[in-house]
Amino acid sequence: MDKKLILAIETSCDETSAAVIENGQTILSNIVASQIKSHQRFGGVVPEIASRHHVEQITLIIEEALLEADVTYSDLDAVAVTEGPGLVGALLIGVNAAKAIAFAHDLPLIAVNHIKGHIFANQLVDTLTFPLLSLVVSGGHTELIYMESEDSYKIIGETRDDAVGEAYDKIGRVLGVPYPGGKHIDQMAHEGKDTYNFPRAMMTDDNFDFSFSGLKSSFINTVHNAKQKDEELNHNDLAASFQAAVVEVLVSKTIRAAKLKNVKQLVLAGGVAANQGLRTALEKAVFEELDEVELLIPPLRLCGDNAAMIGAAAFVQLRNNDYADYSLNGRPGLTV
Repeated sequence: MDKKLILAIETSCDETSAAVIENGQTILSNIVASQIKSHQRFGGVVPEIASRHHVEQITLIIEEALLEADVTYSDLDAVAVTEGPGLVGALLIGVNAAKAIAFAHDLPLIAVNHIKGHIFANQLVDTLTFPLLSLVVSGGHTELIYMESEDSYKIIGETRDDAVGEAYDKIGRVLGVPYPGGKHIDQMAHEGKDTYNFPRAMMTDDNFDFSFSGLKSSFINTVHNAKQKDEELNHNDLAASFQAAVVEVLVSKTIRAAKLKNVKQLVLAGGVAANQGLRTALEKAVFEELDEVELLIPPLRLCGDNAAMIGAAAFVQLRNNDYADYSLNGRPGLTV
């Protein structure tokens, strides 16, 4: 196969990232500039601040990605960019940068779905084998996506309210841990015990959808009621109980869906894929319940938003000559 190089750009939320990917599988560079410290004092991402940071960083990050990969624009075969979903202002920074590069250097322009990017982060670990099932878990998404082929996506289950990462951040604020709360809650959970028995929603066999609003409300009410009674609660036990409820629902539905669809591969994707409790529980469940199903979990550096995953997904579109034109716009509500 001829060597194909893609410059990929990701600016869907609060990371400015650029990467150079070879043949959809080899990372030549993957530069990520995080904005977490800028958003921590607000307890969440402020869209206007995110957009301003992208404007400041985008040119520098692209130049650094090319330099680290030791390539120039003339070596590239295409430029790829996240078109959605995400924050509209943030998306537009990346989209316009990619369009300018494509126009200036006469390169094909590839528009990539952010969710597909998260799934294809696993392609940077090992070859994807179809049919597969992907559990996508992040700050904005909780979805089970069935794929019969590399360009076939079917959502068979999704959250009806809060995304799991959003729920982690909200209860993190209740416990007073820094934003983003997921990492801290995961760490605390390993120090505590599941003593509060929070609800596991929608555990019936008739669907693969998720709901975390009831769990979140139960958690918040438990904490507020204790404060009103001047009772002291063990924060590590609270975190462990919350995480146990989340993980049980995610893993049980994922395993059941994988059995029903008779998949060859199960992949974990998204920022919450970095959660150690979820990773461990899923590994255990696959080992015990799914014969001959391969589990792929991306390394921590590829779980969060990054441009390498966008380049991996873009390679499929490059092979299929699936290009965008200069009318490309940010699509914040894009689905798979």
